[in-house]
Amino acid sequence: MFNQYLKIFSQRNTAVLLLLGFASGLPLALTSGTLQAWMTVENVDLKTIGIFSLVGQAYVFKFLWSPLMDRYIPPFLGRRRGWLIVTQLLLIVAIVAMGFMQPSRDLWWLAVLAVVIAFCSASQDIVFDAYKTDLLPAEERGSGAAISVLGYRLAMLVSGGLALWIADRYLGWQATYWLMALLMLIGVIATFMAPEPDNSLPSPRTLEQAVVAPLRDFFGRNNAWMILCLIVLYKLGDAFAGSLSTTFLIRGVGFDAGEVGLVNKTLGLISTIIGALYGGMLMQRLSLFRALMLFGILQAVSNTGYWLLAITDKDITTMAAAIFFENLCGGMGTTAFVALLMTLCNKSFSATQFALLSALSAVGRVYVGPIAGWFVEAHGWPLFYLFSIVAALPGLLLLAACKQTLEYAQHNDDFKRRTAYNGGYRWALRFFTSGCLCLFVWLVILIFNSLGWAELHLLADRLLEIGIILGVSGVISGAALDYIVQRRSNLA
Repeated sequence: MFNQYLKIFSQRNTAVLLLLGFASGLPLALTSGTLQAWMTVENVDLKTIGIFSLVGQAYVFKFLWSPLMDRYIPPFLGRRRGWLIVTQLLLIVAIVAMGFMQPSRDLWWLAVLAVVIAFCSASQDIVFDAYKTDLLPAEERGSGAAISVLGYRLAMLVSGGLALWIADRYLGWQATYWLMALLMLIGVIATFMAPEPDNSLPSPRTLEQAVVAPLRDFFGRNNAWMILCLIVLYKLGDAFAGSLSTTFLIRGVGFDAGEVGLVNKTLGLISTIIGALYGGMLMQRLSLFRALMLFGILQAVSNTGYWLLAITDKDITTMAAAIFFENLCGGMGTTAFVALLMTLCNKSFSATQFALLSALSAVGRVYVGPIAGWFVEAHGWPLFYLFSIVAALPGLLLLAACKQTLEYAQHNDDFKRRTAYNGGYRWALRFFTSGCLCLFVWLVILIFNSLGWAELHLLADRLLEIGIILGVSGVISGAALDYIVQRRSNLA
C-alpha cells in the first residue's frame, strides 16, 4: 500500500498540482473563519460579522465570469497559466493591503478588500480547475484530484487554525496577513514551473460563443440532465450528515467545544487527506464508474457512525471513530467526484463548464441546512442520521442509470449527442435558465436588504419560490426525457 501512495507522489505533475492546490485553498479562510476571528477580537458587532459572510457567495456564482477566462488569453504564459499569475498577484496585493487595516477603524475598506480577495480567489479556482482538466489524461485524473485536494486542505489548515495561533501568540493579526501574502508566492513559483496544457482545441472566438457554446455543448449530450441531477445528489447524504455535525456533537451528545474542536477539526482533516490519497490510489485500478459507486456506498454507510453516537452513551473514542470513518469516506468520494467533473468538461471551455458544474454540486451542501434543522427538531438526531443514509440513495441510483454514458466518456474522452425530443429539451432548458435567473436576482435583493439599501423582503421571498419551482421543474423534465430516451434505446 505504501508503494501505491509513493506512486501517486512520483507522477510527473504532482509537485505542480500540490503547490497550485495550496495556493487555491490559502485565501479561503482569510475572508471567512480567520477574518471572523479577527473581527470578533476587535469587538465588531455580530450583525456586521454576519454580513461579511456574504462575500463567500463569490465561490457559488463564479460561473458567471468564468467565460471570460475561456475567451480571453493573457499576453504571457498562455491561457491557463497567464490567468493564474494575474489572479495570484492580485491576491497578494489585496492580502497585503488587508494587513494594513483595522476592523475597528477601517471596516469599509476591509469589506472592499474581502470582496476583492473572494473574487480573485474564486477566479483562481476557476483557472486551476480548468488547468487540471486540460492537463491530466483520463487515467491520471483520480490521482491528480487527490493531490490537489491534499494541497487545498493543507492550505486551509495554514490560513485557518495555524494563522489564528500565530496571530494570537506571536505576530498579531496584521503581520499574520502579511505572512499569508508571502505564502501566496508558492503559487506564483508553481505557476512558472508548471507546463502549459497542450490543447489543440480552439478557444471561443467571441464572448457570446464563450457563454452560449459551453451550455449548448453540455445540454446537447446524451443523458445531460440525468448527469446534472447526479452532480447535485451524489454527495447529498454526506452534506446532510455534515451540516449539523458540530451542533450534534456539542448539543446532541454532550461533548464540550474543546473536545469537538480537537477531534473534529484535527482528526477530521487528517482522515480527509488520507481518504483523498487512498481514493486516488484506488482510482488507478478502478474505472470512474466503479470508483464513484464504491466510494458513494462507503459515504452512505459512514453516516452510521453518527447514528451510533446518537443512540449510545457519550464516549470520545466512539466520536473519534465516527469522525475518522466519515471523513475518510468523504475524502475518497471527493476525489472521485472531482475526477467526474474533469471528465464532464470539454477542453475548449473547461473553465466555464467546470465552474458551472462545481457550483451546482454546492447546491446540496449550501441549502440542506434549513431542512436539516427542521428535520432534527421534528424527529430527533437518530432518525436524522438514518435519513442521511437514505438521502444518499437517489444519487447512487442516478449513477447506475448513467453507467453507460460515463464509461463511454472515460474511454473516448467525448460524449454521444442526443437527437430525440429536441422541443421538449428546449423547454426544460428554458425553465431551468429562468429559475437560475430568479435565484440570482433574489440573491442581489437579499444583499441589498442586508445592507439596508432596500426593503424588498416580500419580492425576495416570491423570487425564491418561483426560482426553485422553475429550476426544479426544468431539471425533472429534462431528466424524465433522458430516462425515456435511454429506456427506448435499451429496448431497441
